[in-house]
Amino acid sequence: MKLWPFSRRDQKSLGDPSAELLAILGATASASGVVVSTAAALSVPAVQSAVRVVSESAAALTARVMRIEADGTETVDLAHPVQRLIDTQINDWSDWFTLIRDLVAQAQTDDRGGIAWVNWVNEKPVEIIHLPAEQITVEYDQTTGEPHYRVGTTPARSQSILHLRGPFTRSPLTLAKEAIGTALILERHIARFFANGARPSGVLETPKAIGDEGVKKLLAGWRAAQSGADNAGKTPLLWDGTTYRPLTMSSVDAQLLELRGFCIAEIARAFRVPPTLLWDDASKTSFASSEMEGRNFLVYSLEPWLQALEGALRRALFLPEDRAKHRVVFERDDLTRADLGVRATAYAKLIAARIINANEARAWEGLSPYDGGDEFANPNTGASQPGAAAPQVDNDPDDKDEA
Repeated sequence: MKLWPFSRRDQKSLGDPSAELLAILGATASASGVVVSTAAALSVPAVQSAVRVVSESAAALTARVMRIEADGTETVDLAHPVQRLIDTQINDWSDWFTLIRDLVAQAQTDDRGGIAWVNWVNEKPVEIIHLPAEQITVEYDQTTGEPHYRVGTTPARSQSILHLRGPFTRSPLTLAKEAIGTALILERHIARFFANGARPSGVLETPKAIGDEGVKKLLAGWRAAQSGADNAGKTPLLWDGTTYRPLTMSSVDAQLLELRGFCIAEIARAFRVPPTLLWDDASKTSFASSEMEGRNFLVYSLEPWLQALEGALRRALFLPEDRAKHRVVFERDDLTRADLGVRATAYAKLIAARIINANEARAWEGLSPYDGGDEFANPNTGASQPGAAAPQVDNDPDDKDEA
């Protein structure tokens, strides 16, 4: 394999790394000169929040193994070995939530994607182990793009590798390195600004030289008259031509927060996450727009990752002949679930229209069924509907005559 795109070998040192060497070491330099490594990028709160909100939201969804019937309908297969891995533990030291969270987080921050090794025994997956990306080598066929894997130096079949990758063959973190580099510079500038004592509130000016002793007496008098909580808000009394000039922030300093907000918005765009989910200025967001942004997050941010994740799980956890019959599905209802009042109103309308029955509505709420709840009946229209109790009929004419 030809590793370098040039025939002559250039001598590069770690003291002056090239762009290729920085990429190999997992760090890339932005145009601002800041090296945007994964660790440095995650030190920016907006980046960390974007990665966490996507990865943890995906991992929090309930995963089910679905069996696809001949007529195309799907039912949950609770007895499948993959479902047992999901419901218990993927190995002796980790669980399903951690696996999905780490895979999606790794795919967002590493160009190699999120990778795990599946241990197959007797043609059944018995454990899944999430591995650092550097432990697995991936080579792609130049014609078909088919990946070939090595775990260490040992070739591994594709069936044993769970591989999740982002679009463009590069991670969102790498693609957003310029915005992240700018955010890093702003964070460092703000830290230095306050570490150095920030900006004084004002200065004392005198028209003549007063010497060191005069400065000491001036400061001592100022502190005695103005320092401390008891002296807050008092009018200063100055002498001998001394004046007090308050300092204000320059236009550049005043725009610092605005520029910082722009960087957060750029990072949100790169990860396709609504800025409100990164805890941007929520005062500009109403309840209706926040609800719409939550739905947009599911449709445009999370759904593509879920689709890619479901495809990767289907390839790695099922044999080729079983993929047409089984798949892993993440239940999206948890993210679109309305409050109890809205759900109750919707259930009542669906039951009244005989679209669902009472037991189906109870199943959606995690409640057990009850006798008679499988009937499709409208409880609001009396006894003339299917499933309603038959009316009482008096067959004794003598009782009528006596009345």
